[in-house]
Amino acid sequence: MIAKYASKAEESRGRLVPEGGSAHRTCFQRDRDRIIHSSAFRRLKHKTQVFVEHEGDHFRTRLTHSIEVAQVARTIARTLGLNQVLTEAVALAHDLGHTPFGHTGEEALNACMQPYGGFDHNAQAIRIVTALERHYAEFDGLNLTWETLEGIAKHNGPVLGPLPYALSEYNERFDLELKTHASAEAQVAALADDIAYNNHDLDDGLRAGLFEVEDILHLPIVGACFDEVDGKYPGLDKERRRHEALRRVFGVMVEDVLAESQKRLAASAAGSAQDIRDLGAPVVRFSGSLWQDLREIRSFLFGHMYRHETVKKMRVETAQVVRDLFEAYLDNPSLMPEGWQADEEQAQARMISDYIAGMTDRFALQSHAKLEPRP
Repeated sequence: MIAKYASKAEESRGRLVPEGGSAHRTCFQRDRDRIIHSSAFRRLKHKTQVFVEHEGDHFRTRLTHSIEVAQVARTIARTLGLNQVLTEAVALAHDLGHTPFGHTGEEALNACMQPYGGFDHNAQAIRIVTALERHYAEFDGLNLTWETLEGIAKHNGPVLGPLPYALSEYNERFDLELKTHASAEAQVAALADDIAYNNHDLDDGLRAGLFEVEDILHLPIVGACFDEVDGKYPGLDKERRRHEALRRVFGVMVEDVLAESQKRLAASAAGSAQDIRDLGAPVVRFSGSLWQDLREIRSFLFGHMYRHETVKKMRVETAQVVRDLFEAYLDNPSLMPEGWQADEEQAQARMISDYIAGMTDRFALQSHAKLEPRP
């Protein structure tokens, strides 16, 4: 049983290329399965969040992050009476458009692409699932439903202002109503993303030795969770103590989203999924007080992890890798495989952007190593 404001598979707006139904799966189940079986999803295994792929086996990758987001999203969706499968599909697809080397790679590629329309990872995810995946006989992309595409495009909120070219091209063919909020399911996927990365960045930072437990005990939520563990399990070894505390941090965030969202959904009186889109504000939210706590945690991580000297050094090096690859391929497109060449510079730049964005950390480093040194 799902709530009246949930997205229902039988009410889907359908696919750009009409297809027959499945006897065993809803349209949203087919979307989820196509995402899982896509080449882009497999490549997330070798794209990292903060660290470079070879730096350690235990750090999160885009793939493990996406799985964690999907797990949290399903839990929240089930409790709120939403469509779990649509929520999971959006969660699994939300990072498909990311470049190698995390946000550093995205920033570098966006700078290279400024004369050609820029680069945006959300828009690139749409480009991947609508054009770049080329496995099906009757269409390019995955031919996902309108609801899944909408969720990928605007799970972080309405897309306002000039549209990234990758999103603009598809939106002209299949209007995703980008100026409205997305379904409640897509909103859940966005908050699950926040929950997952806030928690695992603390864990990864501790594992990497960028800071110690003692450095984070002053943080809101975190300190209280360690106190609870110490009170219940005195003398617990270091790794178990960290795990028990951080799983409680995770739980605090999930419980807060559930309480705040249930309150907002009840107040909205929404009677359909479309009512959620038309509200003009998100209904799946953290409470104001917890949001302030998370801002303090993010501020700590910014200073002690994302701007740590070792991470900054890696950022400089990997950004240069992306710039070098872009310039080399623009100068000589034949360095790329057959089929990645275009007759006109704008089109060529976009193909280069697609090619680099699809690289794993490892493949980008290998490709860079093959370049001739510049004079």
